[in-house]
Amino acid sequence: MRNDVALNVLGQPLVPCSFDPLTGFFRDGCCKTNEEDVGSHLVCAIVTDEFLQFSLAKGNDLMTPRPAYRFPGLVAGDQWCLCINRWIEAVDANCAPLIKLESTHIKALEIVSLDLLEQYASDVGSSV
Repeated sequence: MRNDVALNVLGQPLVPCSFDPLTGFFRDGCCKTNEEDVGSHLVCAIVTDEFLQFSLAKGNDLMTPRPAYRFPGLVAGDQWCLCINRWIEAVDANCAPLIKLESTHIKALEIVSLDLLEQYASDVGSSV
């Protein structure tokens, strides 16, 4: 396999997470990463109101649009590349959103087990 092909947690080519809203550290629709992505935006989540409120309480407002950063603000049902550590915090707080395994970067497995990720897997249709 070519080195420039990003893989998902299933060992297959990474599937885009969302183009509307446009997500990803690189704003390319995918949960790709590199050494500049200090937040490790690896998990393709289907956000919920509960998670958005949790994130706000943790100091990260994902609901307010910020056009200067090409950020539209999220609403429940949007798919978004989340920082792996925030997702783990949400798991621990019993408010983690479901995720798309095929769109979650393989580097997530350096931090969490595939078993845990599979517990939150969604087969909900893509809104890419």
